[in-house]
Amino acid sequence: MHIKTKMIGAALTAALLAGTSVMASAETLRWARAGDSLTLDPHSQNEGPTHALAQQIYEPLISPDMEAKPIPALATEWSVKEGNPNVWVFKLREGVTFHEGQDFTAEDVVFSFNRAKLESSDMKELLVTITEVRAVDDYTVEMETEGPNPILPNNLTNLFIMDKGWAEENNVTEPAEFDDGEETYAVRNANGTGAFKLVSREPDTKTVLARNDDYWGIDEFPMEITEIIYTPIQNAATRVAALLSGEVDLIQDVPVQDLQRVADTDGLKVENAPQNRTIFFGINSGDDDLENDTVEGANPFADVRVRQAMNMAINREAIQQVVMRGQSAPTGVIIPPFVNGWNEELDRYPAADVEGAKALMAEAGYEDGFEVTLHCPNDRYINDEAICQAVVGMMGQIGITVNLVAQTKANHFPLISGKQTDFYLLGWGVPTFDSEYVFNFLVHSTTEDRGSWNGSRFSDPEVDAMIQSLGSEVDLEVRNQTIADIWQKVQDEVIYLPIHNQVLNWGMKENIDFAVQPEDQPHFKFLQFN
Repeated sequence: MHIKTKMIGAALTAALLAGTSVMASAETLRWARAGDSLTLDPHSQNEGPTHALAQQIYEPLISPDMEAKPIPALATEWSVKEGNPNVWVFKLREGVTFHEGQDFTAEDVVFSFNRAKLESSDMKELLVTITEVRAVDDYTVEMETEGPNPILPNNLTNLFIMDKGWAEENNVTEPAEFDDGEETYAVRNANGTGAFKLVSREPDTKTVLARNDDYWGIDEFPMEITEIIYTPIQNAATRVAALLSGEVDLIQDVPVQDLQRVADTDGLKVENAPQNRTIFFGINSGDDDLENDTVEGANPFADVRVRQAMNMAINREAIQQVVMRGQSAPTGVIIPPFVNGWNEELDRYPAADVEGAKALMAEAGYEDGFEVTLHCPNDRYINDEAICQAVVGMMGQIGITVNLVAQTKANHFPLISGKQTDFYLLGWGVPTFDSEYVFNFLVHSTTEDRGSWNGSRFSDPEVDAMIQSLGSEVDLEVRNQTIADIWQKVQDEVIYLPIHNQVLNWGMKENIDFAVQPEDQPHFKFLQFN
């Protein structure tokens, strides 16, 4: 195969991939995507690409497979304790060692869960109902919850286990403070039990992994890859050029405008699937005044009519057709159809209605509009900056002048979690496949253990109480009604502006046999070469 590419694209690609060989053996997988992992600290950030890299190196007790279904990993079985519905019992896998040779035991699980519950952890919302994690013996762990928690195992698929001794030796017993830019040994180094070991790490440039030949699952999974060279390539044209020229073997985010080109290239193919992720805009409706607007002494977003007007101004079909080239599913709610709590009524969204939106703006006292800043990532979601640019124009039609600030996710995400942005783009996947996950992070008031990504500043004590009840409600009919009631409140208050559910498109060499995983997490121990 010979594909001509622009010289600048080839030069950039060559620089990015310096040191790698185009003639690498079939056992080497050269993997690229738009953005890098934010950190190697497994509890510091709850973010998709960060988990995707961590899943190669570290392991949870229960792992998602390539269909995102839970399968045994470091736990071989789990069940509610007989006679005590508040306790889950996990039987651990025996004979497992960490990459540096330490034995895996129950004390590592107890340590890791307690670490993940600390304030600097971005995973703590998943563990809020757990009151104690205790080792019964070397290979049995009990987790006690405030009340019966029937879906606790669902929350554990991205909760990675560290070696306690390694963490203590390297002074990383607490997760790194990502928003403060804290550098610890765990940020750039790793010692897991996973299928691949860390060889080298150059953030935003290149990460190299090698097969763990002592892996407990060496005979249970294909394990055909001996080396992974992971290269983040933010520029879409450069990323596609790398695939077309054979310099990389697999890219996770084929730009929608290049799908046909990749699919039509000899030796390449595109695999796709609906993603378990919704893209939406957050709006700060909770503060008394906004930092980045032209309205003095008031918050225009606090008026539900303004939020309704913004929702009506967004033309989701236009975004789907023009920006996404048909590769999205417009939605009216911030959960995809995979998730418990979704229904067709919630999924409906208002038709674009500029005149109706203008009338609502006037009714709210903002006939002349106002100016505000929109923060957007440019290397995280499919066409993220282009979506923001489209919405800037749509808001302008109803008098809201939007100043767009687009930057890398490493700079963007701390603004949201740090409550420093008033209007922002975010995407949210739901690895537990249950609405409680969304509510804990995005709807509950921001407290020590919940609401860490609630950039809307929405706060309602009654809603908080309903959210908290979900963790111990064993009557599924009652629980599902509570979920429905919470969603009704979220929708009535227009807390968020949903845009669409993403469609995943992975481009790869034709000799690769690898299905698209709905959470956009490639588990490379499953990959096979034809």
